[in-house]
Amino acid sequence: MTKDYYSALAKRATTDEQAFEELYEYFFPRVYNFIYARLKNSADADDVTSITFMKMNENLERYDSSKAAFSTWLFRIATNSLIDFARRRDKSEETEWEEFFDPAAPEYQEPEAQTLAQESNNELLTALGKLNDRERRIIELKFWGDLDTRSIAEVLSMTESNVSMTESNVRVTLHRSLGKLKKILGEV
Repeated sequence: MTKDYYSALAKRATTDEQAFEELYEYFFPRVYNFIYARLKNSADADDVTSITFMKMNENLERYDSSKAAFSTWLFRIATNSLIDFARRRDKSEETEWEEFFDPAAPEYQEPEAQTLAQESNNELLTALGKLNDRERRIIELKFWGDLDTRSIAEVLSMTESNVSMTESNVRVTLHRSLGKLKKILGEV
């Protein structure tokens, strides 16, 4: 599906429940994964994701496809919801890693496989924590949010006079960040 498809679907979703459900079904895992990667806590990620989609629903009529792709608009809401959450959260509280099994995992996946996958995820999230904020956010938006470089630049408000230069900056930062991440994971 194209960006235009989701923009048109967003317009229909203001009055069409099926269109809204399709948007929700497509974007929920991307938004949740993006938020979870930042918070590293499933309960908090559930809360912030719910807030994000509530805000999306409340403001869907205000979405303007001429200003941004729907995915960009939605991930801005998610980013702002994360910022609001961080402001409310006690700064002294450390985010604890959770021990849990993924309820969305296929039923045939054994607990041992889930545990190994969780350990790998924890290593990856720990390694991501060693990157600077910009590098981490670009990786999260690219791989958990499934956004392209232009959308990432728009979400992060990396505005410059030359849009292709902004996309180029995102690509370069992504490439360098992945190299750093690879090096960090090699040290683990």
